[in-house]
Amino acid sequence: MSDEAIGYDAAHIEVLEGREAIRKRPGMYVGSTGEFGLHQLVFEVADLAVTEVLAGRAGAVGIVLTADGGVRVCDDGPGVPVEAAGHTRGPGLESRLTRTVSRTEPDDRRSVHLGLAGVGPCVTNALSSRLTAEVRRDGVRWVQEYSRGLAVTAPTAVGPAVDSGTSIAFRADADIFRTVRYSFAALAQRFRELAFLNRDLDITLTDERSPGEIRSLRFRFPGGPRDFVAFLDARSGPPVHPDVIGFEREDPRMAGTAEVALRWCAGDEEQVQSFANSRPTPGGGTHVAGFRDGLTAALNAYARRRRLLTATDPDLGADRIGEGLTAVVSVKLDQPQFLGATRAQLGDTAVRTGVAEAVREHLDSWLEAHPEQAAAVVRRMLQGSGAAGGRQ
Repeated sequence: MSDEAIGYDAAHIEVLEGREAIRKRPGMYVGSTGEFGLHQLVFEVADLAVTEVLAGRAGAVGIVLTADGGVRVCDDGPGVPVEAAGHTRGPGLESRLTRTVSRTEPDDRRSVHLGLAGVGPCVTNALSSRLTAEVRRDGVRWVQEYSRGLAVTAPTAVGPAVDSGTSIAFRADADIFRTVRYSFAALAQRFRELAFLNRDLDITLTDERSPGEIRSLRFRFPGGPRDFVAFLDARSGPPVHPDVIGFEREDPRMAGTAEVALRWCAGDEEQVQSFANSRPTPGGGTHVAGFRDGLTAALNAYARRRRLLTATDPDLGADRIGEGLTAVVSVKLDQPQFLGATRAQLGDTAVRTGVAEAVREHLDSWLEAHPEQAAAVVRRMLQGSGAAGGRQ
């Protein structure tokens, strides 16, 4: 091959930044140009509103699928700063909508990232054919319009505001996405689980796309993961024991908290859902491994103390323990360590030990305090196992 054929210099390098980079490679920021990526547009904007509620600055979040095929996300917080109004504390409206990095606070156990890339609503703005931002702050209503990430108007004071908050309405760019129709069910699932994992959240999802058939769901669950398990159990048959076992524990070794809820039902299916900082971890990780370690240790120790297992009986295995089990394992860490770019699996080694100890100790206490329910749980596991068969 000649030198001319392989020639390469700075002239061949294309530097893309901001909206140009996002529009050139949307999959890098939202995962796909299909339905999955479409929903990420909603999550990137909702991230801001959810943060306001969890920080105590707002009380509720509203997401509306509008009749024109767009989405509107609102909160009742103080309203984001507006640079044109002279607000200098924190990232302002234009910064949030045009820059890929706008967070000023470090991530910790109170952080919630809904979007895939975590770079904020600038991704939604760049991938929307139209976006309108409204801020109600200090008695003034500000509005700014964008098209495909570029400002059409400057932030403009359009009149007085009787309340406060931020509202962002957008329409996904049909030139980029293969579909621009949102799945109400898919959005509801994510916002529902988010509310289960964060008791302070109050989220309403409304669908106005079908005239005369407006539907709305409100997600607020003071019971947290216990309510989550009860919701999942609704399709798992009658419970083996009425109580949903649950606890929350702070552990300085993993610089965070572990919250676990579980119950066994009559069905055979195992449902274990895991999360790290409210992000689903479908690949599991150290928090799930610790949960299973603690579960196995507590149940086998109890069965042997009560002589439900003899010295010669094998331990109850994970397959028997998992039958009919519904569980939610949620950890919130100051510095979570994920394996891989998709963050689907948690890798913090200290988390496994912390979660295992917490599950073992709490479940052991529950088993001792509820002998009738404990007997029903262990008896079900022994039925069909080698230990049970050997004594029949």
